[in-house]
Amino acid sequence: MSQFDYDLVIIGAGVGGHGAALHAVKMGLKTAIVEAGDMGGTCVNRGCIPSKALLAASGKVRELADTSHLQDMGVSVGGVTFDRSAIASHANDLVSKIRGDLTNSLKRLKVDTIRGWGKVVAPQKVAVETESGEKIITAKDIMLCPGSVPFVPRGVEIDGKTVYTSDHAVRLESLPQWIAVIGSGYIGLEFADVYTALGSEITMIEAMDKLMPTFDPDIAKIAEKVLINSRDIETYTGVFATKVIPGTPVMIELTDAKTKEVVEVLEVDACLVATGRIPATENLGLENLGVETERGFIPVNDKMQVLKDGQVVPHLWAVGDANGKMMLAHAASGQGIVAVENMCGNDKTIDYRSIPAAAFTHPEISYVGLSEPQAKELGKNEGFEVGTAKTYFKANSKALAEKETDGIAKVIYRKDTGELLGVHIIGIHASDLIQEAANAIASRQSVHELAFNVHAHPTLSEVLDEAYKRAG
Repeated sequence: MSQFDYDLVIIGAGVGGHGAALHAVKMGLKTAIVEAGDMGGTCVNRGCIPSKALLAASGKVRELADTSHLQDMGVSVGGVTFDRSAIASHANDLVSKIRGDLTNSLKRLKVDTIRGWGKVVAPQKVAVETESGEKIITAKDIMLCPGSVPFVPRGVEIDGKTVYTSDHAVRLESLPQWIAVIGSGYIGLEFADVYTALGSEITMIEAMDKLMPTFDPDIAKIAEKVLINSRDIETYTGVFATKVIPGTPVMIELTDAKTKEVVEVLEVDACLVATGRIPATENLGLENLGVETERGFIPVNDKMQVLKDGQVVPHLWAVGDANGKMMLAHAASGQGIVAVENMCGNDKTIDYRSIPAAAFTHPEISYVGLSEPQAKELGKNEGFEVGTAKTYFKANSKALAEKETDGIAKVIYRKDTGELLGVHIIGIHASDLIQEAANAIASRQSVHELAFNVHAHPTLSEVLDEAYKRAG
């Protein structure tokens, strides 16, 4: 008999914890998962899943309301109407289904689910605060998957009704006429897409000097044209929302990022705070093992082992948003699998450069690997020149057939070896197209080889084929 209750105890049943649990069972580990909130974590309940349901429904409204686009294809439709509560129900129903599927998959594989707040109290020991009192469990290995929560800047008051984060926005409890969106990253862009499709006016507020500061510059330029300028969206850049007061109306004080002077006070119907996410690492018991977080993030190495003063803490692992390496649901899942492999003695690390990301706007945006500025920085340090090649959706037969020709695919590569360093796409189905590029980066392929791959015709994948040929 083992001296431990379990081989592995996972704290947090989000995508990272769930993926790790499934892989642990496959590897023959007796596994338990501890969860205090909703099974499925942020992704299933308040993130990827409900927001994609809202984007799918509002995207249909946008498409059917664009009568001139449809008429160009010989299609006429009457006036488009929608039911806000039915769209919200579509998102909620999807959440319930996927949460149920996730819970059932754990049951089926005989993973013990312990409901309550889990924290590490000593090496290889977890205390769970359950409804019936504290329960102590021991495990050979402990994995921390607590996830993240929306970041709310100082001076911003959240009431969940008129001033709210994405956690509240996915419920679509109301459709205010005029909404301020603070932040122009993926979350802000996706909700601006939903709201404008359903008839709201948007004011987008970005603290940096330009919109979408984290995007590749060429992509940001086109995104600004097709996702912002062509819609009912006004923008402010280089200003902070230093004070946001809920109410009717919501009051927003805008302060110049450089001069620190108040430049304007906005009055809007509602405000979505989309300023990123921070790790949910408080009250995990890390101090009991002497582990200090870095800006809230749990320090780990590439095997997902937790570090204390740069040294590995035996039998303690952390995956997902809480380690801050890459705050994406599928990255968390990948990290969980890598951690389990390492605890089973298989030497595995994760390749962040080959993990893709996407925004499900209309059209979509996706990327994998390095942006052009990042690639040039690497080239400067390692002594190589960077090449880029761009192709346009307006030259693609399938995009022309769909009359969805906004967008580009951009490939970034080393001029000496041809190694693919990054791919950035904005256009119809960009989120589906990016995986081919991610696989190529994972195997460190050269554009010279990729240029000889044969793609089905006529398909959207030919935008990448063409880009590889231009580069190769």
